[in-house]
Amino acid sequence: MRIEHIAIWVNNLEVMRSFYETYFMAVSGEKYFNPNKNFSSYFLSFTEGARLELMHTPIINTTSNSETIPTGFVHLAISVGTKEKVDALTEQLRTDAYTIAGEPRTTGDGYYESVILDPEGNRIEVTL
Repeated sequence: MRIEHIAIWVNNLEVMRSFYETYFMAVSGEKYFNPNKNFSSYFLSFTEGARLELMHTPIINTTSNSETIPTGFVHLAISVGTKEKVDALTEQLRTDAYTIAGEPRTTGDGYYESVILDPEGNRIEVTL
């Protein structure tokens, strides 16, 4: 078995698609639109692993409570292959004004990673 895809709700479908294409070499499929549900999505493919589905509908609940930690998905980890690529991509994202939530480092469980936030604040671990 394998994970086929992971889906996330987004506020701005085009900005998010462009971000993953630009920084993580994702290849986007055609935009899907269901007029009955006012739902749009893109499937993004990577050279390896599961696809990422970006989904949007105007009725997304954007309220959050910073005092609580919700259950569910916490982050997306994307492997770029080497420590040097982790460092370089982290610096490129910093230069392009994205939030670096965790500097490149070796974690206690042995991963070399940085943590960045995508345009809508989703945590991405950039790993080797």
